[in-house]
Amino acid sequence: MSQLRLPLGLPEARETEFLVGESNVRAVNQLERWATWPVMTALLVGPRKSGRSLLARIFAAKSGGRILDDADRMKEADVFHAWNQAQQERRPLLIVAEAAPPEWQIKLPDLRSRLAASPLLEIGAPDDVLLPQLVERAFERHLIHAKPDVIGWIAKRIERSHIAILRVADALELETGKRLSIPVVRATLETNGLLIETDDD
Repeated sequence: MSQLRLPLGLPEARETEFLVGESNVRAVNQLERWATWPVMTALLVGPRKSGRSLLARIFAAKSGGRILDDADRMKEADVFHAWNQAQQERRPLLIVAEAAPPEWQIKLPDLRSRLAASPLLEIGAPDDVLLPQLVERAFERHLIHAKPDVIGWIAKRIERSHIAILRVADALELETGKRLSIPVVRATLETNGLLIETDDD
């Protein structure tokens, strides 16, 4: 497990750290090798709360590049012009969205062809190593104190998604006055419909 940080010249803050695991390391490596892209633009896609915007900001800070965040909600003409500008200026552009362009239903043929020529970098669902790390990070942000065995138990019994981790933290934040034991966690997650039972339960 490694971390990327925004090079801001400030004391290290957890909010500027991006956790790297199997589910996102390929995207990270492709961003580090942006000079080898066939064009000066790439697409970074990933689910909600996956850290895609943070990763994009880290990339821009290190490369001097530009970001189009939530590009699937922008006007197609604006994305088209930004793509062309990146090639003209030889300045890297990272287009960030939740899903790849085929799901955008792009109407401009020229934009479709340009995006098809751009490398696609994907952030996947959290892997087995990254998931408990993300649970721990979410708990820190919510000021929730839990022992490693409790975090490990949770990681094996919740939906494998970034948004599910945040929902779990939101639910358990109300229990911070109690000793956060496995029975307390189980009851809370069951009440909120966040628990996925496994064979060893």
